[in-house]
Amino acid sequence: MSRPNLLFLMTDQQRADSIEAHTACQMPHLAQLAGRGTQFQRCYTVNPICSPTRASLMTGLLPHNHGMVDVTHAVPAYRARFDAELPVWPRTLQEAGYDTAYYGKWHVERSQRLENFGFGTYEIEQYQQKLGLVEVDDDLLLRRMVRQKGYADFLLYGLSDAPLETLPEYRMFSDGIRFLENAAANRERPWALFLSTEAPHDPYIAPQTFYERYRLDELAPPANFDDDLAQRPAIYRRIQSVWDELSWADFAQATACYYANCSMIDEQIGRLLAALERLRMTENTIIVFTSDHGDYMGEHRLLLKGIPAFEGAYRIPLVLAGPGIPQGRQVSEIVSLLDLVPTLVALTAGTAFPGQGRSLRPLLNDEAAAWPSEAYAECHGQRFNYTQRVLCQDEHKNVFNGFAEDELYDLGADPHELTNLAGDPQQRDLLESMAARMWAIMRQTEDATMVNAQYGMFRYAPVGPQLDKG
Repeated sequence: MSRPNLLFLMTDQQRADSIEAHTACQMPHLAQLAGRGTQFQRCYTVNPICSPTRASLMTGLLPHNHGMVDVTHAVPAYRARFDAELPVWPRTLQEAGYDTAYYGKWHVERSQRLENFGFGTYEIEQYQQKLGLVEVDDDLLLRRMVRQKGYADFLLYGLSDAPLETLPEYRMFSDGIRFLENAAANRERPWALFLSTEAPHDPYIAPQTFYERYRLDELAPPANFDDDLAQRPAIYRRIQSVWDELSWADFAQATACYYANCSMIDEQIGRLLAALERLRMTENTIIVFTSDHGDYMGEHRLLLKGIPAFEGAYRIPLVLAGPGIPQGRQVSEIVSLLDLVPTLVALTAGTAFPGQGRSLRPLLNDEAAAWPSEAYAECHGQRFNYTQRVLCQDEHKNVFNGFAEDELYDLGADPHELTNLAGDPQQRDLLESMAARMWAIMRQTEDATMVNAQYGMFRYAPVGPQLDKG
């Protein structure tokens, strides 16, 4: 059998629990895919917004290494500039003989010349709909605007009766199916197809036929919906206040619209997988499903994503299926989105790739004992430049906030992140240990701005960077 093909499916802003059985979100095709593959229950993104994460996915590096620390359209180039000299792994696949294609949202860097990233075929312009504030569509059947003095009205959710075939996701997956049909004519050449949807990203404009699958009275508030965010950074409470005028009914409607978009994507995945089967390419194709980051979707009475470093924004779905991937396996160890890069390059091109991720092969081979269960992330604060570093380690999460008090959560005892333990004297040793591990990662990844910040006004981390240089 020839080298395996790669089908990489990525959504935008999709919560990890949207593909888990305990939620109301309906994604049956993805559930079937997970059943014949491996699902990672605790995969974490490296950043809670689009461009930094997507650039990390291309390079296998943290945002401070590749330079795209904010979204491409929101800041001047000097504040977020992708290092075009870095190796990118799709080019490695192309150089190994793969026919490479990319359709959908890009949002990695500003040139939008994907041939520089190793893609022989691509179409992105017609699929990027939601950069910046979105204009209100007069044809919406339902819309919810958030209004605040001095700000442009913000479209949060809405309902559309536009035919499914007119939606960008439908067209994109149709492009993908045509690519597969063309690839089937040359079975000696492996291919790598990337499909990147903008949905379910806000504004949550739902197709009516999928929205009707959900009953608002069956959607319950998250367990932490009434969290007042006491003893958390004050900016979290200020962000929470944006949604003060919304009732739970509004949050429920937003959730239904969000889930409807997930279901719409799932139907497109079903179309694509049916085409893969029809073309007799399923058995030799590695399939990946993931997202760039999540969405709070009512947790802590928040929406969207951003600075509050909660699980809803950082934990993302990850499913792998295909040759060399165990079937029906659930992996509970912590992994990072960065870990996909060396894993996929090894499984396809059969070579190594320079980067900061770890190959997932030990977990795929049921060798969890050799796997340190941790993931590291960083946030550079988007327009307002808040500095954060996040470490998830076993059952604990530590958030270093350069602008406020730190956070420490016991996710085993407190999965809804209601109690910040950072100020608890009994947790001081753990706090210092996790801070020391953060500094070690910063040194290893050459995060010099942080490591060298030892001037008097910056010396307020639980421990400093020189405590342990091991």
